[in-house]
Amino acid sequence: MKMIRHLTMAAFLSACAAPGLHADTLLDEDFQDGNIAGWSTTGTVYANAYYGNYSMGLRGANASASYTLSTTGYVNVNIALDISAYSLENGDRCIAEVSNDGGNSWVNAITLENGQDNSALYTASSVAIDADNKSQLVIRYRNAVNRHNDYCYGDNILVTGDLDSGGGSSSSSSSSSSGGSNDDYYDELTGSGSVSRSSLSYSTLMTGSDPGSRVDLSAYGVPQNAAHPEHALAGTLSLSGEATGGSFSEVVDTYNYTGSGDNTRKHLPEFEFQFIQTGSHIFPLERGSIASAHPDWEYVLTPGRVWQETSDNGYSRAAIPFALQQRNANCMHNGVMTFLFKEDGSTSKVAYQISSETCLYFKADWWGLLSATYTPESIANQSQLIQDYQAEIAARMPTKPLSDLNTDYPGTDPSAFAAPNSTDASHVSTAGFIYGGVHYRGDCVTRYGNYPYCDSMVVPSYSTAKSFFAGVAMMRLEKLYPGVRNTSVASHVPACSSNGNWSDVTLNNLLDMATGNYGSTTYMSDEGAAHTDGLFLADSHSNKISYSCSQYTRKATPGSQWVYHTSDTYIAGTHMNDYLQDQQGSSADIFADTIVADLWAPLDVSPTGQYTRRSYDSVEQPFAGWGLMWLPDDLAKIASFVGIDDGEINGQEMLSSTQLDAALQRNSTDTGTVPLTDYRYNNGFWAHNVAGNLSGCSGNQWIPFLSGFGGITVVLLPNDSVYYYFSDNDTYYWLEAVQEAHQIQSACQ
Repeated sequence: MKMIRHLTMAAFLSACAAPGLHADTLLDEDFQDGNIAGWSTTGTVYANAYYGNYSMGLRGANASASYTLSTTGYVNVNIALDISAYSLENGDRCIAEVSNDGGNSWVNAITLENGQDNSALYTASSVAIDADNKSQLVIRYRNAVNRHNDYCYGDNILVTGDLDSGGGSSSSSSSSSSGGSNDDYYDELTGSGSVSRSSLSYSTLMTGSDPGSRVDLSAYGVPQNAAHPEHALAGTLSLSGEATGGSFSEVVDTYNYTGSGDNTRKHLPEFEFQFIQTGSHIFPLERGSIASAHPDWEYVLTPGRVWQETSDNGYSRAAIPFALQQRNANCMHNGVMTFLFKEDGSTSKVAYQISSETCLYFKADWWGLLSATYTPESIANQSQLIQDYQAEIAARMPTKPLSDLNTDYPGTDPSAFAAPNSTDASHVSTAGFIYGGVHYRGDCVTRYGNYPYCDSMVVPSYSTAKSFFAGVAMMRLEKLYPGVRNTSVASHVPACSSNGNWSDVTLNNLLDMATGNYGSTTYMSDEGAAHTDGLFLADSHSNKISYSCSQYTRKATPGSQWVYHTSDTYIAGTHMNDYLQDQQGSSADIFADTIVADLWAPLDVSPTGQYTRRSYDSVEQPFAGWGLMWLPDDLAKIASFVGIDDGEINGQEMLSSTQLDAALQRNSTDTGTVPLTDYRYNNGFWAHNVAGNLSGCSGNQWIPFLSGFGGITVVLLPNDSVYYYFSDNDTYYWLEAVQEAHQIQSACQ
């Protein structure tokens, strides 16, 4: 068995990549001395030699090897490593991973499985983990295999770093710069900077008074004649007066949250976050929903822009898109902040405005002008973070406006996609159509003009997570561990084992909404009952799972009666998490390992899209049935992976094709359950029979789709296209869009 170089050796890649061209070497291990001294091992681990190349071999189940080192005093730390595999079967995996906290949590570097087991060395040239100034950085190889003659190999581990001139602080040393020029020309702006500005002027941002007034959001956007920024930002932006400042105007308040007096919902949470600029872009170091002490809101921060205007008196101008997400819920209220700054820390006040949302029951505008402080800092691993961000942007799917459909496919009516079947366009956050490798996207509409950073606008999943999280996770597990879908709930969810209602219910029954445990068969009666607060409002996993397991009694044979329960999907997530931990160890996580590491990361889903809501306790149980968030590009990639690419990544089958076919109504022996006439539900996916509505098609025409609370729709068409829209007017029309897509290419089945 000869070791083959599948990719360039890790040491060469690491040496040629910035940062670290002249970095210090903290660990360089290629095992050529035939020695594995310094590695802590379990199971069968040994120095292995083939044709003159030595590596560390791990044989059979439960074999692992870890190496611990300190990077204290070093920044821009980069970890590169190789891994190879031999004689794996379906479900076997060879895993290389890194921990920056002594082994409490792990980041996947590379995982190999059946089909990648020809002894070729695969390389991670830069593991995506903060490794700066860590007292216990751990590199680990481990086998997740089931036979004695399954082999994994580790090789060419190289850890480099730069001495931290700031005295060892990872992120808080202040810059002594008194200002300077920006020599980073990433996404260079070529305008003169001569901008005619009537809103959010220099004087307003510098000396204006709170609350100001709502403006057209174009005032927050990059103007046509913007010049490239003169200053570069890296450090912490803090606001003051959030709890009392700003203004608020209610549009819809179904549950009477706020009233006429002051209320915490009318104000922003505390804001103190780190940002890095590269060229004309600025991005936050924290992504996803950020927990806070605010009783109602959590921030979601996304990438923005920086530019120069001649009337800003030498300051650069930045805009940061953000959203407020309801605590423990899924509503998303999108806004923008803008401010002026210099490299020496000089800054203006920060203007902000929120004028749109994807939320059925609470709609409002927030706007104001708050005092701010910008503290320049040396950001740990800054060069790598910039590289990662630029790679994120480069990996986005090619995008065109929806209006270009008429140009690319003459005769197409783009309005059928923007607001199908007379859907009220004012309630559509955004809509898109993916076809031929292009993401055709509509405007991001607000009450005050179009949202200027549509690429960074955050949309919620609601129940589309039942498909793209719970359903897809099952298909991934079924690919790795055939038969998992038929395991019993009681054997994997202790809270469901005591009342006797779950011993004959399977994971498959949960995902088909057919457990036999329910209150009423009336459509959505159980889901709309007041007692569901026991699931949705509870903070802890113990309370959520207790409600889910105990609320309903047995009334039908599992698999025979469809009744919609988000609580069933919550049980499914708990079930799959337990099953995965049985297979991969107690630290395994159904979202982080099975969805993100195995699928979303290889698909280049953004850090925003790699987030899920979890319980507010030490369990941190992912919700599975709701609680995801996406940027539009994330949704396009994930939907294309499932609906167009048949669950394959780079030609490799990642999901159980049998279960994916069943979900997409391509398996006549498994069509799922029947919620309503001409509707089916299978593995968390809906389908609707549109027979008679597509010209030239005969017989049944089952179109799979996803549906989310308030008016969210994702349609996976059989003509290798995807249609979606995010709205909040409680309408779910999509037939007109499907008919228009059918005119571009036949959707007949």
